[in-house]
Amino acid sequence: MGEHRALAEEFEANRRHLQSVAQRMLGSTSEADDAVQEGWLRLSRSDTSDVANLRGWLTTVVARVCLDMLRSRKSRREESLDARVSEPIVRPDAGMNPEREAVIADSVGLALLVVLETLTPAERVAFVLHDMFDLSFDEIAPIVGRSPTAARQLASRARRRVQGAESAPAADHARRRKIVDAFLAASRSGNFDALLAVLDPDVLLRADEAAVKMAAARQAVGAPRLAPELRGARAVAESLSGRAGAAQPALINGAPGLVWAPGGQPRAAFSFTIARGKIVRVDLIADPAHLRRLDLTLN
Repeated sequence: MGEHRALAEEFEANRRHLQSVAQRMLGSTSEADDAVQEGWLRLSRSDTSDVANLRGWLTTVVARVCLDMLRSRKSRREESLDARVSEPIVRPDAGMNPEREAVIADSVGLALLVVLETLTPAERVAFVLHDMFDLSFDEIAPIVGRSPTAARQLASRARRRVQGAESAPAADHARRRKIVDAFLAASRSGNFDALLAVLDPDVLLRADEAAVKMAAARQAVGAPRLAPELRGARAVAESLSGRAGAAQPALINGAPGLVWAPGGQPRAAFSFTIARGKIVRVDLIADPAHLRRLDLTLN
């Protein structure tokens, strides 16, 4: 029992680091939580008596879990979760030196978070582990199932794509701001056709439990109830028409979004995943703890 407790304590000491690794690979807090939990389950079932570096062992395990999740996501051909807006960025580890903090902060900027979604799972894992967490290619190679030389090439290809994207964020930001502004105008006016025009036909709406409860408390008579998850432009437009009327433009983790902030206090955030000039996902966040983790700037 004492050995299990000691193992649990050591895992907890590394949880923040593992969460940061998983978040940057997956772009999703909820999926990162799942990956870290799976890391704990594998640790609790393994004999680690010969493991000299448990932090490194756990990083490798969580990285492999994330790689499997990315591959599964690709095979299902789903829109991946958009780290830029739908999930908060996990802050660098406590104890990290200021110079490294600056590198990490820069590395999770808007351009990177966009281009990560275009990388293959192996490229994404190799890039994140090497460029953000300083793992050697000898360590990365068995995780991605390649030779160290091939792992180096994966990270190099990813790095070139990231560097190529760095010239585009200003124009991309303006385009996304215009789409979000059009959504807000359509919602405020109750213009159903205009709302449909900015939504992808297969748009996904997800609302956290706090948002669902908040919407129910403010529900107008005869208005459609807010569901935790809705799919399809018409269903999402019917649910959101007029619902964002009191919101105001904001930056959420550096990307255009909307925030309802009566008295300047954020109570709910609308974050958007945008692709091909349409909104493909809306996340409605009202959980106070989640809101506090978001980097919110009211416009």
